[in-house]
Amino acid sequence: MRMRKKRHLEERLEQCGDVCLGWLPDYIAEQRERPITEPFNNEKVFGRDNPVHLEIGCGKGRFIQQMAEQNPDINFIALEQTANVLVTAMERTQKSGIKNLKYYAGKAEYLEKVLAPRSVQRIYLNFSCPYPKESYAKHRLTHPLFLEIYRSILTEDGYIKQKTDNQRLFEFSVENFSQNGWCLRNVSLDLHNSKIAGNIMTEYEERFTGMGLPIYYLEACLR
Repeated sequence: MRMRKKRHLEERLEQCGDVCLGWLPDYIAEQRERPITEPFNNEKVFGRDNPVHLEIGCGKGRFIQQMAEQNPDINFIALEQTANVLVTAMERTQKSGIKNLKYYAGKAEYLEKVLAPRSVQRIYLNFSCPYPKESYAKHRLTHPLFLEIYRSILTEDGYIKQKTDNQRLFEFSVENFSQNGWCLRNVSLDLHNSKIAGNIMTEYEERFTGMGLPIYYLEACLR
C-alpha cells in the first residue's frame, strides 16, 4: 500500500533546513525548484573534522539518532529517498537537539556526487529493500554497482555493516561481497543469538524479532 502524503509535507521539509544537507540530483518529485546540492564538507557542516559514518536508507531515523547520541565524537549523515519518511527522521533530530547528525534526500547511486573519495569510515545498510524480482537485482544495495560506490567513498580502514531479515538478500550480499574483493567478518545467521555486541535495533528489526524471525548480519571491509 502506498503511503499517504503527510499534511503540509513541503512546509515541514523546509522547516528542517538546519538538519538537511540537501537533495541529490535524482530527487525531483515535487522538489524541482530546489538548488543543486553542494559537495559535502565535513568541517564546514559539523565544525570539526571527525570521522564520518553514513546510513543508507535511514527510514524514520531511530537507529541513526541513537548512534549519534551514543557516539558524540562521530559525525553522522543519513540518506533517505522517501520524503514522507525522511521528514519524520529530521523532525525527530531537530526535537532532540542532536548536533552530530545531518540528512540527505535521494538515492544511493548519487552519493559520489556529494561525498569525496575516502571520506566515510563506516556505512550502515539496515533492512534495505530486497527487490525480490531478479529483474530488479541491480537496485539491491549490495549489487556490484553499489559496491563500487562504497569502495570509492570508504576510507582505507572503513567497512560496511549490514542487517536484514531477508535470507535471499543476505545470500546475494555474501556472494557479491566475496566475488568483488571484499573481506567478510562477524557473519551471523541469527544476530540476536550471537556473541556480537553493541547492536542497536531499528524499527523494522524490533518488529521482525517480535515475530520470531532471525536477523542476518555481516561486516564487509576492503582488502
